[in-house]
Amino acid sequence: MLLNYIFIGFIVIAFIVGIIRTLGYFFRERLAEYGLYFAQEDLLIFKTMAEASFDNAQSSITIVLHLIGVMTLWLGILRVAEKAGVVDCLAKFIQPFFSKLFPDLPKGHKAYGSMIMNFSANMLGLDNAATPMGIKAMKDLEEENPKKGTASRSQIMFLVLNTSGLTLIPVSVMALRAGAQASAPSEVFLPILLATYFATVGGLIFVGIKQKINLLNPMVLSILGGLTAFIFGLILWLNQQPDSFTEHFSSVVGNFILMAVIALFFYLGWRRKINVYNTFVDGAKEGFQIGVKIIPYLVAILVAAGIFRASGALDIPLKGIEYAAAAMGLNTDFVGALPTAFMKPLSGSGARGMMLETMSNYGPDSFQGFLSSVFQGSTETTFYTIAVYYGAVNIKNTRYTATAGLFADFTGIIAAIFIAYIFFTG
Repeated sequence: MLLNYIFIGFIVIAFIVGIIRTLGYFFRERLAEYGLYFAQEDLLIFKTMAEASFDNAQSSITIVLHLIGVMTLWLGILRVAEKAGVVDCLAKFIQPFFSKLFPDLPKGHKAYGSMIMNFSANMLGLDNAATPMGIKAMKDLEEENPKKGTASRSQIMFLVLNTSGLTLIPVSVMALRAGAQASAPSEVFLPILLATYFATVGGLIFVGIKQKINLLNPMVLSILGGLTAFIFGLILWLNQQPDSFTEHFSSVVGNFILMAVIALFFYLGWRRKINVYNTFVDGAKEGFQIGVKIIPYLVAILVAAGIFRASGALDIPLKGIEYAAAAMGLNTDFVGALPTAFMKPLSGSGARGMMLETMSNYGPDSFQGFLSSVFQGSTETTFYTIAVYYGAVNIKNTRYTATAGLFADFTGIIAAIFIAYIFFTG
């Protein structure tokens, strides 16, 4: 229901802002006396919004075409892994812990294995591999969904943990910073790791409370405690290494693990005496079918987000936040990086553009440049993920998924701001 309101809200708010900007242009001389200035671009705002709707509709198809290729590859690989017994093995390994977070799933269900592979790919920054694995997990979870078309408790928990985006190796962000000539591209590594961790914990707590899950269970606390110790241990170790080592470590380890996993799956399939090639092809056939299902959902959310952004409506909350922060005597440097944070739940490419624009305006080594990089790496494209994952299984009633996902995003944004002030200011 919330997604419906957001979809309508984007269009209506953008239209109202467009009317205000158009009328403002015609009364620009009188309004200038009050410090309100309008230019030629305000007169052409509806043209800009219309072009954005067409551009984003076209971009949706481009994204889906790219996604179909990637899904074809990885759904084939995952079918081999399933036949080779890898998924069942992973399901049995993590079932004791996940059964506490997903109490509605039967013991040993194959969705456990699909979910852990998705989470692992996300943590390593392997976005191309994570999406097909996530769609596979969503399809597995749909098998146990008692009410088709409505998101189940397990699907909501999985999607929120996915959108919270716990990232150990933010390869893409460091690569973009290197391209922007940052003096130390990997300097955002630790802040992103911390911010994504807080976002994940925030999303877990929100859904846990909503679903009345006992997060104080000794096993849950021990696993979360172990994960926390591992993350902070990794931070301390990498913090003692040169920047160049951290950057190479992130890139090499992630891609090595990716190729090692593929080789292992194929080897285990060969050991099981299955026809690896035919099995791969059978799994790959699903990629195109899923891609076609996703198109309407993706077009809807990306077009609405594009119109909202093109209208300039995004600037309104930024001005309000800057005014409120200044009135309370707070430092307002963080406001310059907020466009990336606001855009990330709507569009990954849009947020990437905002980050690059921020680094261009302020410099990649500025506070705003650092913070926008942390925002880019520590929050997820919530609405895109909801559209793609739920669209793949025809879920129309998303219940409180968007609310929980946005809460996780908000937690990550607040954490990122505090962490950036700790790391990047004297």
